[in-house]
Amino acid sequence: MITEEQVLAWLELSATVMAENKEFLTDLDAAIGDADHGINMNRGFSKVKDKLPELAGKDIGTILKTTGMTLMSSVGGASGPLYGTVFMKAGQALAGKTELGSDDLCTLFQSGRDGIVQRGKAVAGDKTMFDVWAPVVEVADANRGLEPLAFLEMCVATAEEARDATAPMQARKGRASYLGERSIGHIDPGAASSTLLLAALRDTIKGG
Repeated sequence: MITEEQVLAWLELSATVMAENKEFLTDLDAAIGDADHGINMNRGFSKVKDKLPELAGKDIGTILKTTGMTLMSSVGGASGPLYGTVFMKAGQALAGKTELGSDDLCTLFQSGRDGIVQRGKAVAGDKTMFDVWAPVVEVADANRGLEPLAFLEMCVATAEEARDATAPMQARKGRASYLGERSIGHIDPGAASSTLLLAALRDTIKGG
């Protein structure tokens, strides 16, 4: 089972990962967007990291909900509302939880996906972060019985494939959609940051 302490460690690692990948994400966004995705994600998760000490001892639902509200208020562009909604929806679904099994992780991912749909109205093939979350939820739902690390390994492998599969897509949402066919050949920045988040969760659990 995944503990409250491990959820906090995941968020702290996520802040480190977003800082390390700030230029990578910004470069992806420069090709098809506003060139600020890495900057925004780094800012948002830096703010989340600042909140973690006061979240020690809180239940997982509260931790995730607070993370969502922090991202909503500190991340610019479309990413703030989208990621904020992902974490707030997950926090609502896991209210009161003090540990998570793979079934709960599936609930977390489903809530996140539903939040993206609610907020961004994206569908498969739009070349957005939804193109990572949707297949991850499918794999998660089919593997609820696995122990958390094996479960997350499968989810991350799926996310990585789905992230790379956004490259040949033509964007149909957001700033990237204005480029038409010129958006083809570039990985979606939101798909990339979503994959980094999921990998950070796996790495946290793998590390103990």
